[in-house]
Amino acid sequence: MKDWDFSLPPSSDLGDHDVPLVGNNLLGQNIALLITGGIAAMKTPLIARALRREGANVRAFVSKEATRYVTLNALEWSTDNPVVTQLTSVAEHLSDRAPFTAYIVAPATYNTINKMRYGIADGVITSTLASALGRMEQGKTKIMIVPTMHGSLHNSILIESLKFLHNRGVKIMPPRQEYGKNNIPHELNIAMEVCRLISKSPLRNIPILVTGGPTPVPIDNIRRLTNHFTGQLGSTIAKELYVKGADVTLIHGESSYTPPDYLSCQLIKTYQDYLELVIKKLTKNNYAFGIFSAAVADYQPEKTIPGKISSRGKLKTIKLIPTIKVIEEVRQKFPNLYMVTFKYQEQVSYKALIEIANARIKQGYQVVVANRREEMEDQERHIAYLVTKNELPQKMIGKKEIAIKIVEHLESIYKSM
Repeated sequence: MKDWDFSLPPSSDLGDHDVPLVGNNLLGQNIALLITGGIAAMKTPLIARALRREGANVRAFVSKEATRYVTLNALEWSTDNPVVTQLTSVAEHLSDRAPFTAYIVAPATYNTINKMRYGIADGVITSTLASALGRMEQGKTKIMIVPTMHGSLHNSILIESLKFLHNRGVKIMPPRQEYGKNNIPHELNIAMEVCRLISKSPLRNIPILVTGGPTPVPIDNIRRLTNHFTGQLGSTIAKELYVKGADVTLIHGESSYTPPDYLSCQLIKTYQDYLELVIKKLTKNNYAFGIFSAAVADYQPEKTIPGKISSRGKLKTIKLIPTIKVIEEVRQKFPNLYMVTFKYQEQVSYKALIEIANARIKQGYQVVVANRREEMEDQERHIAYLVTKNELPQKMIGKKEIAIKIVEHLESIYKSM
């Protein structure tokens, strides 16, 4: 930690209750956050703000037991809405005047889950859930519960209730299981699951393969040739697909960056692992789209030297040979796969970059995301161009926008299929 110079914080246009938006997946959506009496209730102001960062309007419903662990002031501040602690003549549990898109029970205690399963409505939370279940059965809302309790409470009665609710259409978010307990997941993970829960994207449940990160080639048992790309872009694309409800699989090359744990992700160590896993996945699964953002090795040593090259002797010449072009292999073996490929260049003009991308389009690839070093000096302003056959190149700034525009393109394509 460095010493503080006691300077003022930078100015901001945000008000005290405002949150910076990181996405718009919940924009304009009313979300009910139902808080029950577990110690994990102390985390709920963070959950509320994570939902609001995606654009949600959050209203908290709080049981009397929950107020032992979280204050009403903290919840009113974090939701920027009055908190419901009891039902009045307004009939807050019915929410007729401002229906909720989703009801999120976090934390969901043993007591509440079992009461919910048996239709008991004896308080602000359970009465609200009884109404929510009726709305859900009519297709008017979604319900997600986040079970949190000590491992000794994870008994056959709880499991029976969870299975019953799951079969009725209630989303059960898996807890973070550590130290013999079902702990509440990170608030960002909860927000992502809510986005996914209410998504009406045409990509919902559509299988999509995404690749990202480096694909190193070994020199000996210790050393390898690689590049500086981390795979953050591929992960960002996979996250954007995930919140849209897609059945996304991420193949990620090992790097300094680790994708979030809610993504279905397989790590690869080498180029050969990458090639084999891509072909295996595409052979076994009927993916509608493949997004190939991995920084694939262009060359590999002709032979991998066994053991470890001695650091004392003179280094032997390492002969490099071209690798198999993975996207070409995929194009040949899976001609019906709609492919989004990437092209990185250096020391080329914008015009030349687009010409290179169009040349690949003419080879039969549907989409090329083209970028060049000259526009990537600032990683926060990662600039790329979406190039397709019948449209002008679309400029995109930043990894988030690149991911959003790719997803929007796939949504439009899937609608026309």
